[in-house]
Amino acid sequence: MSRYECEKCMDTGYVLVRQDGYDISVKCECHEKLMYRRRLRRSGISEEMQKKGFKDFDCRGIDVLEQAKTAAVGYYQGFLGRENSRHNSIIFCGQVGAGKTHLGMAVCNNLLNVCNVEVVYMAYRNAITEIKQSVTDKENYYAATEPYRRARVLYMDDLLKGKPTEADINILYELVNYRYMHNKPMVISTERLPDDLAGFDEAVGSRIIEMCRDNIVILKGEKLNYRIYS
Repeated sequence: MSRYECEKCMDTGYVLVRQDGYDISVKCECHEKLMYRRRLRRSGISEEMQKKGFKDFDCRGIDVLEQAKTAAVGYYQGFLGRENSRHNSIIFCGQVGAGKTHLGMAVCNNLLNVCNVEVVYMAYRNAITEIKQSVTDKENYYAATEPYRRARVLYMDDLLKGKPTEADINILYELVNYRYMHNKPMVISTERLPDDLAGFDEAVGSRIIEMCRDNIVILKGEKLNYRIYS
């Protein structure tokens, strides 16, 4: 059995062809699929979350959910045109169980699958806990935070879930400020409303709100929790 998925390029994505007496490197026919698989592996998105799309987001005839879905689809479709602007991010905030994570994942999966945009998933509470364990070791701390700083798109899921400590705030500020200063987009889901974000920590909250200014999606209303009412 072969060790390679593609025998032609041996999973490098490139093959040598003879042209004008010289061997030159060109993209293999598997190149796009190979790059997609690599982006997916680096994303940290689980197999279950990879299935989340817009088609299976059930709005249940509720206007708030319809509007949220429309905003999410519009964001992903216009992403490449706004990526380098100040207001290049989107936030889904509000009620538990309203589908914030589903919509955020649908955006990210479409960016990965359709737009070939690299996304890194950050489960906020787990990630912050892991980062704090390495905060006294400069090298390990850098390694733990670098993927979240550098990602072309960062998906922060369940931002500020629980009771953040001062250490949590310091780490979050570093990540958000880096992305703010370098115009690097974020997709965010959180139970905190915009006013709560600003009140929680003005430096962090104001940066997030500014980056998401054109795409603040608030899910608030009766019977939005699909775990109870679906």
